[in-house]
Amino acid sequence: PPPLTTTTAAATTAAARRRRGRRSQRGWSCVTEVFTGIVEGKAEVASVVDKDEFRSLVLRFPPPREEGRNYLERAQVGCSVAVNGTCLTVTTIAEERNELGFDVIGETLRRTNLGTLAVGDECNFERAARIGDEVGGHNVSGHVHTKAEVSEVERVGENNVRYQVRLPTREYIKYVLPKGYIAVDGISLTVGEVDDQEGTFNLYLIPETLRVTTLGTKTPGSAVNVEVDAQTQAIVDTVEKMRQRGDF
Repeated sequence: PPPLTTTTAAATTAAARRRRGRRSQRGWSCVTEVFTGIVEGKAEVASVVDKDEFRSLVLRFPPPREEGRNYLERAQVGCSVAVNGTCLTVTTIAEERNELGFDVIGETLRRTNLGTLAVGDECNFERAARIGDEVGGHNVSGHVHTKAEVSEVERVGENNVRYQVRLPTREYIKYVLPKGYIAVDGISLTVGEVDDQEGTFNLYLIPETLRVTTLGTKTPGSAVNVEVDAQTQAIVDTVEKMRQRGDF
């Protein structure tokens, strides 16, 4: 390749600054609807309106911080945000109150824990990733597969907690592998031990995860949303189909 001149070096540096700038301006992208499982914070349920097979939620987001971080920056009606790991579309914006509105239909209410949220409850949120963002967790679609139940909560040592999660059926446990990815209430986590027969898996959480997300308030019996890793699901399903066809 040709030597890096002063002009090309400056252009490269400027391009790097622009990329960093784009990463720092993450959020509310209408181009991509992909999440990373790195929850940005907790929003509070400001209002709930229930209708037949339908629910309207208004969430109040944290106010702008002193360092200039504004979670509603460039928010637009029609863009996406993950709420407890569920990809929802922004329907209303009230910037003066730091509030966004979302509509939730019956299928989403059945498959997720959004139907149990009440005024004053907190939920995890993550704005849509933008092209060029760092993927600190794993690719999460926001399409929740099923609700699960926290069956055990155990403090392990002084600085971490073990959560055991029980899936409602064995349909999805085949996609949950030790040291694999899983999204629980929108949080990208590493799977610990898995019990295929019982349909349970363990999660080990550090204090930062408990502080930033709602998992710190979960107790046995709490419902959580689960999205299995798409790559794992694709590999397992492909192998199963090949075996059924007798390909190996």
